[in-house]
This record gives sequence, C-alpha cells and structure tokens, in this order.
Amino acid sequence: MKSKASRIIETKRQWVVLLAILGFFLTTNAQQTANHVLAFYSPGVERDHVIFAEQAVKFFAAEARAHGFEFSSTTDWNNLNATKLQGVQLILWLNDSPHTPSQRAAFKNYMEHGGGWMGFHAAAYNDESTGWPWFVNFLGGAVFYGNNWPPLPALLDVDDRSSPVTRRVLPHFMSPANEWYIWKPSPRANPTVKVLITLARTNYPIGLKDTIEGGDVPVVWSNTRYRMIYVNMGHGNEIFNSGEQNRLFEDALELLLRQSR
Repeated sequence: MKSKASRIIETKRQWVVLLAILGFFLTTNAQQTANHVLAFYSPGVERDHVIFAEQAVKFFAAEARAHGFEFSSTTDWNNLNATKLQGVQLILWLNDSPHTPSQRAAFKNYMEHGGGWMGFHAAAYNDESTGWPWFVNFLGGAVFYGNNWPPLPALLDVDDRSSPVTRRVLPHFMSPANEWYIWKPSPRANPTVKVLITLARTNYPIGLKDTIEGGDVPVVWSNTRYRMIYVNMGHGNEIFNSGEQNRLFEDALELLLRQSR
C-alpha cells in the first residue's frame, strides 16, 4: 500500500504531465491560429522607396510583437507563390510589385480566394508599360498620372469618419513629407471603391519642380470587391514620424486581419 507521501508525489507528477499536455495543445493551437503578415519589398529600386521599406519592416515587426501576430519580410518576389502564401492572412507590398507572369498569377489567385493586401506608394505604380490590366482593375481603375516634387508634407482630409481605419485620426491631419500621386481616372469614379482619405485642396498648388495644381487626389482607398487597402504614403525617411498617421497604418492592418477570420 502506497504511503501518503508517495500518493502526493504521484499526484504531482500527474499534474505536471497534464499541464505539459495542455501547454502543448495551447501552443499548437496558437501557432495554428496566429495571423501571419508577409511583407515584400525590393532593395534595388529608388533609394527613398528602399529607405521607407526598411523603416516599414521595423515598424510592422514591432506591431507584431505588440499585438501577437506573426510578421516576416522578403526581398524575393518569387516567394509570391501558392506554397509560400499558405497560411498568410495578409500581404504587404512596401515599395514595388511583382513583374513576372507567375508572380502576378499567384497574387491574383491569392486575392480572388480571400487573401488580404495592403500596398504603399510605389506598390501601386502603373502606366502603359506595366501591362497588367487585372491589377489596374484591382486598384479600382486608377492609373498613375503624375506627382509633386520634391516630397512635401500635406494636409489630408478624412472622407469616411465611420471607417475602422480612420477611427483614431483627426478629420484633418498633417502627413509627413511624401511624394503624392495623381491618378487618372480617379479611383473615386469606380462604384466599388471606398475612398477613405484625400489630399486636402488647401494644399494646392503643392510642389516646386513638379506641381499638383488641383483636382481630386485620393490617397487612401479600398476596392470593396477585395480585402485590400492602398496607402499613398511611402517615400523617404519621414513617413513614420507622425503618431497620428501611424495609428492609421495600425488600424488598417488590424481591420484587414480581422476581416480574414
């Protein structure tokens, strides 16, 4: 017959085993359900776009640590394939876009089957040489038309105060120095596009060498046919200097991840 001490020791051992098993399943479940964000960028593009991308990687890595999602980045656009995208809830394009047919086909398939995308600045650049009509439609029909130069700070107007993306920013706020893109046609003309933020008309004319004289210049929008948000900010080393704007990035990311569930 076991002594009382032996029974206590055995009970403790059983609890240790049970806790270890429970911890294993909890860890496994957390690993299976954790959101994974994968950022793509190119190191050989315009230097100011590379600087932004490098800062963005640090910013989103810190966000991942703070909010409990997985974050990784790559400069190899060949990772834009079905195998690598398994288990990825959101893709970030920081300063470029795919250029090969296979990369583009993988992205199209990913997005048309519920994938998520957040693109910055040059990630949406397209002109007659791009040769990717699907991507133009994905952007809501927006085609790059021009920009101001040099990069300058600008006042932005929030179009939709009810959006989770804009809930923590002021109705009008200053954005750090950036190169602002003009789109023709404006994505606002597309009925599936929801414009969230626009370049305020009080900025005009903006630029010195190249000037935006006026007109409708959306800078943050979503094509509601997809789980996507485009953000025009992304040029140079000042983009993350605004806590106000950083909250916009955080909330856009959080919304896109939440929509994946």
